[in-house]
Amino acid sequence: MEKPKLLVILGPTASGKSTLAVEAARLFNGEVISADSRQVYRELNLGTGKITIGEMKGVLHHLLDIADPAEIFTVMDYKRLAETVIADIVQRGKLPILCGGTGLYIDTLVNNLEIPEVPPNPELRDKLSDVRTHELLKMLFTADPERAASIDKDNPRRLVRAIEITQALGKVTPLTYESPKYDPIFIGIALPKEELEIKIRERLKSRLAAGMIDEARKLHEKGLSWDRMESLGLEYKYLAQHLQDKPLDLGAQS
Repeated sequence: MEKPKLLVILGPTASGKSTLAVEAARLFNGEVISADSRQVYRELNLGTGKITIGEMKGVLHHLLDIADPAEIFTVMDYKRLAETVIADIVQRGKLPILCGGTGLYIDTLVNNLEIPEVPPNPELRDKLSDVRTHELLKMLFTADPERAASIDKDNPRRLVRAIEITQALGKVTPLTYESPKYDPIFIGIALPKEELEIKIRERLKSRLAAGMIDEARKLHEKGLSWDRMESLGLEYKYLAQHLQDKPLDLGAQS
């Protein structure tokens, strides 16, 4: 059987992925599936750069605002939902367009990656929340040198998750790829470094002007803990530290 076509638009933050996805959807009768690990959460809008109703220009978008930010949403949760959405889009005769910057989401879906089903361990995550990245890497190397050699060494969330899996399974079992379900076409956006940095700065300033700090404050008032907000990374990490009058941990990723 012929595999469903899947257009995949990817690139760094502020590169224009969402705008291109909307235009492609209008041109090719498509619908957009978000591939962003933070935009799945409700009420994380300004801090994630979530597309607005106006920016969607009438194009249907999927897998935005589907999870409670206080809860853990896993990559396998994403894969299952995305496969259901794509099947529905294809059944209706439209083109599914995958758009986002979370590489693991895209890889898992497009290449049909299977990841061990290990539930989150809140106590362990809390224990490791203040451990610096290089110490997390040492811990993982002790438990599973093979995974430590291949992991993104500058991503503390990935490191904590790998440690979590080693404690549950003894080691991080090799990731397995099943037969791909889709026939993908990739469009990658690459901008000159200087241009991208300008876009990121301008977008950050516009988000701050639109009330990004207030958004973070309201999230906490509604029950989102500071620790959980910091674990969401990037803007939310620094917003949480700022709102607690803590010094910004600008070196935590190194």
